[in-house]
Amino acid sequence: MTLQLDPRKTALVLIDMQKGTLAFPLAPYDRATIIASTAALGQAFAAAGALIATVNVAFAPDRSDLPPQAIDQPMMLPPGGFPPDWSELTPEIAALPAAVRVTKRHWSAFYGTELDLQLRRRRIETVVIGGIATNFGVESTARDAWQHGYDVIVAEDASTSVGADLHAFAVTSTLPRVARVRSVSQITAGLTRAAA
Repeated sequence: MTLQLDPRKTALVLIDMQKGTLAFPLAPYDRATIIASTAALGQAFAAAGALIATVNVAFAPDRSDLPPQAIDQPMMLPPGGFPPDWSELTPEIAALPAAVRVTKRHWSAFYGTELDLQLRRRRIETVVIGGIATNFGVESTARDAWQHGYDVIVAEDASTSVGADLHAFAVTSTLPRVARVRSVSQITAGLTRAAA
């Protein structure tokens, strides 16, 4: 289906495109592919004059601000603690002209951050989401964006996970209930038409 996105009312939100998460075994899109696709999406948003928000996840060196609940599968943590650059955005994403930069400590970029405030102050109505991981940070952010009343578009080929099956389940079974799932080319074409 054809998209037509108003660059003045549309924001790109890139989730956890940072050195730590990019070190995970990613699928279906590997590290190089996901960096290239998210950077291309960011460059298209910049060219259209649309808002870019970059999001990273970070925790205290002693891990004291990790979610404390008892769960069956704790989050994957680097042995020996987080390296100093674990939360740094990859250079290709750090180079984008992001007007909004958010650090989160949960899956969703909305929970406990000022992302919603920053988007509303700029009169954003539609958010395009991509990054890592499709079924964790991307999905949680998409759900919260939907619950906050935004139109949501998830960039399927600018999102990836730690397993192709996890990505596939999210983009076919969960995300279509709160978002439109589209390709980078469909999204950038929609921006270009609106900008023209």
